[in-house]
Amino acid sequence: MRATALAILALCWLPRDVAADPRLDALVAAYADHLTRYDNGSLVWSDGTRMPVSDGRTGKSFLDLLNAPDILDQFAIPYPVGGEFRTPAQNEDPGRIRNERFFSKMYGDCRRGEVTRRLKRVAWLPGRGGGSVLATTVNGVANRLEAVARDLEKLPANMTPYLVPSAGTFNCRVIAGTQRLSVHAYGAAIDLASKFGDYWQWSGGSSRSELHPVNYKNRFPLEIVDVFERHGFIWGGKWSHYDTFHFEYRPEIIALARQGWPVK
Repeated sequence: MRATALAILALCWLPRDVAADPRLDALVAAYADHLTRYDNGSLVWSDGTRMPVSDGRTGKSFLDLLNAPDILDQFAIPYPVGGEFRTPAQNEDPGRIRNERFFSKMYGDCRRGEVTRRLKRVAWLPGRGGGSVLATTVNGVANRLEAVARDLEKLPANMTPYLVPSAGTFNCRVIAGTQRLSVHAYGAAIDLASKFGDYWQWSGGSSRSELHPVNYKNRFPLEIVDVFERHGFIWGGKWSHYDTFHFEYRPEIIALARQGWPVK
């Protein structure tokens, strides 16, 4: 009994920044090949690198979150996984906030040729004439995309025009109108058939100011979204700055959403 009491007392005196954090738990679990744990305000990588999870700044504007986020900022907006679709609220862009240092360390910097050597060619709905696409092998993204393709093949034939041809996967580029690397630059995103895609900048949004877009549009069936989410991909159609034919591998975002975070 005395030992148990002492253990409980010790836990009560632990520094606050080593307390369990569901956001960081989800991050470490999702990328277990790279991350070992978090403690003392830092993520600990398998090579020993320590990366602070917070920059200490509070009261960030939406543009601050987009352009200079820390790691915890990536979870600032909960992702509405599954369920009935609703039009996103102003600046509700779950998963669109990304810490570039974090993702570049994990997937590599395409500008230095670090991504290309990790790419794998994936058959994309071969039964529907989809050809193939390139995806990174890091975090098993290529394998996940193969699983997505297998499940999409099971959907009715009337879904084919939305799925093929793919508008692309790997592309070493920044997001239009910004200096931020696209997730396509890591080989961890795919755009589906552009014929049915809608993008916020095409509807009068300003790329320079990232103003809230007007005239939200989506033509993609939610059955397709469900398949991607099942395999750890988030959908750009759930952003107010919508990109409805875009999917990117963000298993930590999906896992946290399925846990019901944040608890209300």
